[in-house]
Amino acid sequence: MDKNNYKKVQQILFTILLANIMVAALKIIIGSIINSASLVADGFHSLSDGSSNVVGLIGIFFASKPEDEDHPYGHNKYETLAGLFISIMLFFAAGKIILNAVGRFKAPIIPEITLESLMVLIFTLIVNIAVSIIEYRKGEELNSQILISDSKHTKSDIFISLGVLATLIGVKLGLPPIIDPMVSLVVAGFIIHAGYEIYKENSDVLLDGVAIDSEEIKKIVMSFEEVKDVHKIRSRGTMNNLNIDLHIMVNSSLDVEKTHKLVHDIEDAIKEKYNKNLQLIAHVEPYEEE
Repeated sequence: MDKNNYKKVQQILFTILLANIMVAALKIIIGSIINSASLVADGFHSLSDGSSNVVGLIGIFFASKPEDEDHPYGHNKYETLAGLFISIMLFFAAGKIILNAVGRFKAPIIPEITLESLMVLIFTLIVNIAVSIIEYRKGEELNSQILISDSKHTKSDIFISLGVLATLIGVKLGLPPIIDPMVSLVVAGFIIHAGYEIYKENSDVLLDGVAIDSEEIKKIVMSFEEVKDVHKIRSRGTMNNLNIDLHIMVNSSLDVEKTHKLVHDIEDAIKEKYNKNLQLIAHVEPYEEE
C-alpha cells in the first residue's frame, strides 16, 4: 500500500472512531439509566469498536513506515498485528459481559424502558449499519486488511443491537426480566465469533497461509505459450502485500533475454489480476520433451 492510501485509511479510522465513541456513550448512558444489562453490554461492545479503531490507527502508523536496513520487506505486518490485538480485545470484552450477565441471573433487574431509549438504540443501529458498509467498501477499495477486519467487528454490532432492541420491546410487552441477561450472553457469543474470525484471518497472514489458490495462478502462467509447465506455486501475505514464488519450465533453447522478458510479462499479468504491489519470484527450469 502506498503512503497516500495509508493516509486515507488513517482518516477513515479516525472518523469511525468518533462515531463509535458517540454510539458507545449513548448506549452506556441510556442503558445505565434504564437498568438494561443488554444495552450496557452493547455499549461496551461499541466502546471496544472505538478501542479497535485506536489500535488500527497505531498499527497503520507503523505499517506505513518505509523499508529500512532491518526491515527490507517493509513494516506491512504491523497492520496484521493490529488485527490480532483487536481480536484479543473482543475476547476480553465478551468475558466481561458474561460475568455481568451471570450476576444479573442471580439478581434480575427490570429495565425501565422509555421511548427515548428505544429511539437512541434505533439511531445507533442506523449509524452502525452505515459505518460497517462504508468501512468494508473502503477496505476493499484500498486493499486494507485493518479496515476489512474492523468492519466485520462493527458488523456484529448490527445483529447485537437488533437483539437488544427486541429484548427491550419484549420486556416492555411483559416478558420476564431474565431475558435481559440471556440476551447479554447472546451478545457475548457474537463478540466471540467476531473475535475468532478476525483472529483466524490475521493469524493466517502471520503464519504464511495460502493467499491465492494455486490453480488460479497456474491458469495465468500457462496462458503464455513459452511456458511448458509450472509447479511449486506458493503464495503468502495479503492482497495488499502479496508474495508469490513458483517454478516455470521453458524450452532450453530460449535465450536469457527472452526468458527475462517472459518472467516480467508473467509478473505483469498476475499484477493486473490481483495487485500492482505484488512481488513475484520465478525460478526458470529447462523443459525436456519426454
